[in-house]
Amino acid sequence: MNSRPAKGAGIYNAVVIGAGTAGLVTAAGTAGLGGRVALVERNQMGGDCLNFGCIPSKALISSARLIGHIRDAEKWGLEKQEPQFQFAKIFERMRARRAKIAPNDSQERFESLGVDVFRGEARFVSPQEVEVSGQKLRAKNFVIAAGSRAVLPPIEGLRDVPFFTNETIFDQLQTQPESLIVLGAGPIGCELGQVFSRLGVRVTVVHTGTQILMKEDRDVAEFMQRRFEAEGMEFVLGAEPVRARMVGGRAHFEMTTGAPLIADAVLVAAGRIPNVETLNLEAAGVKYSQRGVEVNAFLQTSQPHIYAAGDVAGSFQFTHTADFMARTVIRNLLMPLPFLRQKVDLSVVPWATYTEPEVARVGLNEAGAKKQNVAYDLIRVPLEEVDRAVVEDEDQGFVKVLTRKGGDQILGVTLVGAHAGDLLHEFVLAMKMKIGLGAIASTMHAYPTFAELARKAGDKFNRKRLTPRAKKIFTWLYERARRS
Repeated sequence: MNSRPAKGAGIYNAVVIGAGTAGLVTAAGTAGLGGRVALVERNQMGGDCLNFGCIPSKALISSARLIGHIRDAEKWGLEKQEPQFQFAKIFERMRARRAKIAPNDSQERFESLGVDVFRGEARFVSPQEVEVSGQKLRAKNFVIAAGSRAVLPPIEGLRDVPFFTNETIFDQLQTQPESLIVLGAGPIGCELGQVFSRLGVRVTVVHTGTQILMKEDRDVAEFMQRRFEAEGMEFVLGAEPVRARMVGGRAHFEMTTGAPLIADAVLVAAGRIPNVETLNLEAAGVKYSQRGVEVNAFLQTSQPHIYAAGDVAGSFQFTHTADFMARTVIRNLLMPLPFLRQKVDLSVVPWATYTEPEVARVGLNEAGAKKQNVAYDLIRVPLEEVDRAVVEDEDQGFVKVLTRKGGDQILGVTLVGAHAGDLLHEFVLAMKMKIGLGAIASTMHAYPTFAELARKAGDKFNRKRLTPRAKKIFTWLYERARRS
């Protein structure tokens, strides 16, 4: 057996650019199968998810959820009380939770797996080479997993106003602001807006659209907005900031309509853009646009030996889709013949917004079905019909299941309520394995659980199938049985 080449020398099976979820999974998987892998990261190991995405945000959300429950203690028969907390300690706890997970993504761990880790900016110098801090790395295959970053809206003077994004707020916000303007009402804006509101900050969410959570049905968005407003959050919808400036240490935003908005701090949560500019993709002959690197169903770019995965290559900018895409790339890197390679299947993609209550969805919602002219039947079950939700005082919310017109094939599900992100996965598996709503209805569910919501949706579907003619037949059969 040949001795292992020196770090950076020779030819790698794969050079992976980016140590976020897609890059880490690809590097670890390929090395685990015996491949020689180089992993390049210019910033922090773990990428968005660990450092300024899922992990820190959900740690803050868990603290904010408890704060909300303490404020609502009377719902559970307790005496009314105000939660006692220190803003700084909430953030300290978040960072401690993040630090506990960080070793899983560390350079030391990946080097122990046999991955050569390089820290620095990667740029292609040819289709077969990238350069990192003056060192050239050659490989049979490359995987672009460079991730994405926060979009800055085109507001005059915005760069002159101190603002946070999700990439800075978890570590650079040192003191509790009295007021916060959130630019954007997508999942990040709504999640963090609710967190800060529960931490005692006066929050105003600004969005150019006419509803929050634009990818959800309007009834879902309106339900969530009412819940947020009941907690004290304010919303300015259908208006756009046109100019920003600092006055007396506070941010002032002039709006297209209405009075100016003023706050102590600003959070920009107006979407994300893929990191493609510094990669010198022209030198590699890789096609890309502002939407990211162009890939085919096998996740190959315009250069078949160069792959892309994660935010930089997908319309679904989620950690779990990055992980899923990376697993497809690992297989395709290994397979020598094209017909053995695997297409990435993103036909059933779950996602969740971790507000309280949560919003989770898979497949089509009503707006999507109407846009695609897909005929459907709608099953809607309120959470107040689920006994466990009632006794837990978590009965505000609902599930909407879209089935193909006249049948039980599940086209999509939207869940709003406690544990929605977890409850969704019974429907995700059903859609993946082509299990109909009728089969869910005939499956025993433990009582009392939140999971009964899925069975109740199936029961309601079955009741809708009971036509007047069928009911007459059953009535006749019962009458016949009594006479016999």
